Amino acid sequence: MANLFTRIKNTVAADFHEVIDQKEQKNPIAVLNQYLRQCEQETEKVRKLVERQYLLKEEFNREYNQAKTLADKRKYQAEVASKAGESELYEFAMQEQVHYEERVVKLSESREQAIRQLEELERKYEEMKHKLKDMHIKRMELMGRENIARANHRMNQVLDNNTYSTKSFSRFEEMETYLDRLEHQVNSHYHRNTIDARIAQLEKEAKKEDTISS
Repeated sequence: MANLFTRIKNTVAADFHEVIDQKEQKNPIAVLNQYLRQCEQETEKVRKLVERQYLLKEEFNREYNQAKTLADKRKYQAEVASKAGESELYEFAMQEQVHYEERVVKLSESREQAIRQLEELERKYEEMKHKLKDMHIKRMELMGRENIARANHRMNQVLDNNTYSTKSFSRFEEMETYLDRLEHQVNSHYHRNTIDARIAQLEKEAKKEDTISS
């Protein structure tokens, strides 16, 4: 039975990886984005753990300070009771002092452990953030390379495929012809307006000379 479950597990895992491989071949950037989202989710989980561990460390600090304060208080009270000859009160205060001092020792150890765990989590969190940033940069580099590859592929299709390239070059030739025709129209319109303006100016100057002569 165990071997059967193992085979089923391996088969499912193999099918899963085959699907991932097919997706990767079809759209590698999409698979990369999926991995990045998963890494971002894991990084966010660690960030929350860091926050919880920091709160835990602060709680240990409060409990430690409180226990230490109460231990010192019971120690003082035991001394007062001893001087006053109150044996029962003295015994009670001493028991309380011992109890709180034991708690101080235990809380001190727990607090130090929490601090070490917090430092380790913070180190791992910073490391994960750096790795995540590096992966984002790598993704941008790969996206740039993919864009260039697609552009080259498209240009190669234009240059290598006779039917496609003939159609494409015809479109370029049509555009060049249209631009030439448009340029000719604009130039003609410009020169025509320029000539009309020049002739009008000459006619005006000629009339002025005739007026002066007469």
